[in-house]
Amino acid sequence: MNEEKLISSAAKVLNEDFYAPLERVAEAAQISKRTLYRYFKDRDALIAACYADMLETWYQAMVTAFNSENDPIKQLEAMLYAAIDCGSKYIFLHTLEEKHIDRAAIDKDKVMAYERTKERWFAIVPELQEKNIVDNRLSAPWIRHLFETIARTSVKALNSGDVAPNDLKKFAWLSFSRSIGII
Repeated sequence: MNEEKLISSAAKVLNEDFYAPLERVAEAAQISKRTLYRYFKDRDALIAACYADMLETWYQAMVTAFNSENDPIKQLEAMLYAAIDCGSKYIFLHTLEEKHIDRAAIDKDKVMAYERTKERWFAIVPELQEKNIVDNRLSAPWIRHLFETIARTSVKALNSGDVAPNDLKKFAWLSFSRSIGII
């Protein structure tokens, strides 16, 4: 068992039941609780590791999405889809406020890479506003929060079974693009 597989098992268990005991995480990983504690001293350390993995996963997905297109609108769309895909693995982390994550336990390089990628995303929005493609009455921070909310809502809708998986991304893009003035 390596740490990556253990984190993946933890994400699966905690997505189903955020308050699941660590014994259940160990069972899902097919290891003993004692082995789990060799990797993580406590629940907070495990959650911090999941958060760090989420940052890395999100960073890689966003870079890939951003670089997959030259058209800024297509970049936004690809990035929204990537955010939805990443969010489905780590929906349990959305129940936490960031202040509950032990940031000292997270690799600073991962946090910086995540922040740089967010800044690249922010650069798309003013560019589209200057071209009157995105409504310039909305601030870039507002649009970022809207983007994050649409991604979270998409994951919740998928997990609840209320929306067909084949329709999910189409609905998410339609909701996001129209809400910021892209028609």
